[in-house]
Amino acid sequence: MHVPFCVRRCDYCAFATWDDRSHLVARYADGVRREMEAAVRAGLPTAGSVFFGGGTPSLLTPEQLGSILAAVPLAPDAEISVECNPETIDVQRLEGYRRAGVTRISVGAQSLVPHVLVALDRTHDVATVRRAAAAVAGTGFSSWNLDLIYGAVGESLDDWRLTLEAAVELGPPHVSAYGLTVESGTPLAADPPRHPDDDDQADKYLGAEAVLVAAGLVSYEVSNWARPGHECRHNLCYWSQGDYRGFGCAAHSHAGGRRWWNVRTPERYLALLDAGLPVMAAEEHLGEEERRLEGLQLALRTRAGVPVQAVDADGLDGLVERRRGRLSLTVAGRLLANEVALRLEPPARS
Repeated sequence: MHVPFCVRRCDYCAFATWDDRSHLVARYADGVRREMEAAVRAGLPTAGSVFFGGGTPSLLTPEQLGSILAAVPLAPDAEISVECNPETIDVQRLEGYRRAGVTRISVGAQSLVPHVLVALDRTHDVATVRRAAAAVAGTGFSSWNLDLIYGAVGESLDDWRLTLEAAVELGPPHVSAYGLTVESGTPLAADPPRHPDDDDQADKYLGAEAVLVAAGLVSYEVSNWARPGHECRHNLCYWSQGDYRGFGCAAHSHAGGRRWWNVRTPERYLALLDAGLPVMAAEEHLGEEERRLEGLQLALRTRAGVPVQAVDADGLDGLVERRRGRLSLTVAGRLLANEVALRLEPPARS
């Protein structure tokens, strides 16, 4: 479920989000519910997981989010996740989300050092992150995630370690840590002095691995660490090349090698829904070989890895390790995942 609204758009963000469309939130929530109901009438399968992403999904009231979720055909143990900015989190909203069926919260902290938050153009402060984390834990969410970004201009290795140590103290059973990336067309892209340094980000990734593993979290995907049983099931669907259905503007879907996506802007999306017209913008079909290679590329990012025969491992000493007939990336290999991926060889059909 793509929620394309923000209070303020971060200058590194290239997602389909807007910070001047708050007047559309109620209509948009109703539109997503209508798109969902039409899909159910057309035979939408039962969902094992639902992810409200954005944008800032926590700008939806519990009633708005609940009205969408009520239309989803859910498996009995479905995982329901909502991304939340710290400044939008309070106990009342969280309790409303729980009543609506939400099982997992992802808190977009990004940093726990004041000047790094400023460099990332975030609107919250460290105290707000701490209050949000306490509210999530205190409301009874046993599975929740703290989202971090490293590599902002002015962030030292000591700053990053402070963020990691402070994050661990908050007790999240899942942490995501992403290197800041420069996306074309963003204000960050137009400001080269603020671009991250690859070597600095590599050092910070190694720091994340050391601190998070010492705290009992296990890397199960290149940028994600979790205590056993707290992995994000929804994201595991993506990494295993599973089928998924996206709702809302700019939302992407996949089924059996076919990918399609909705129109980008909320205005166009709502206009098409109101006119009773399809909201799909375009589609593509992956060939069998393309699909097999993509499946390996995704699997390589995970702890499970790929079959031994899928990688030409000559010269990759120290970058991959063998476990039970599969190869997975070592910590050093994760830093060079794209290079290792060039060695992937889809197994021939039997």
